[in-house]
Amino acid sequence: MSIQTPKIEKITLSQIQKKKNQEKITMITAYDALFAKIFDGEVDMILVGDSLEMSFFGAKDTLGATLEQMIYHTQAVCNGAKKSLIVCDIPFGSNLDSQTMLQNATRIYKETEAQAIKIEGGREIAPTINLLNQKGIATLAHIGLKPQFARMEGGYKIQGKEEKQAQSLLQDALELQDAGAFCLLLEGIKAEVAETITQKVKIPTIGIGSGVGVDGQVLVWSDAFGFFEDFKPKFVRHYLKGANLIRDALKNYVQDVKTSKFPSLDESY
Repeated sequence: MSIQTPKIEKITLSQIQKKKNQEKITMITAYDALFAKIFDGEVDMILVGDSLEMSFFGAKDTLGATLEQMIYHTQAVCNGAKKSLIVCDIPFGSNLDSQTMLQNATRIYKETEAQAIKIEGGREIAPTINLLNQKGIATLAHIGLKPQFARMEGGYKIQGKEEKQAQSLLQDALELQDAGAFCLLLEGIKAEVAETITQKVKIPTIGIGSGVGVDGQVLVWSDAFGFFEDFKPKFVRHYLKGANLIRDALKNYVQDVKTSKFPSLDESY
């Protein structure tokens, strides 16, 4: 008699969309199978973000991430996470035009099990999202503070401070929604503006540094759990002092090795 393995129910795009105005959506980043497995099922969505270029690789910004890197790390995350919906970030330079974007997004869909991609940009990328939607590729559109534009804009600047800019962000959101984006990521937007956008659009909004009036939140895992120590953005809450815990454990390991307390007889063959 064979024993059947219980079927794992994967969170779907439609389930995420149905959460709008019903239940807050949770999202966190991951870059490998180990952490993806820990996060899996605890959060609704896992983002394989180009933030890995900073928190994983140690670079000063995200612009150096490549498509090959994003595919590799998304493959790893998909190996670890079987429940949470997985989104792959499109790195800088991969969406220069609609056809290039379609080609790169198609690679991601063929080579990973990601259920959606994320693209930074406003209404100017609406035609691209429309094309991807027609080809069966789901898109999470990213507006507001866009890290891939940081060099051009002279740093990471909060968006929506002026009425004209707030109206432009709302127009971006509406046009991206109409183009077929299944969800919007709102980064670094004034809280009241992000809340207005959330109320005006029919698709879910995920905030990062954009206040509580959105449909969900995302954080970079190394920020949330206190592993990234170079700086702490205002919007980050540390849920763990991860770096300190690892250092303390490492010191115990080193001490045990140096004093021959490790390995013990029970830990030896």
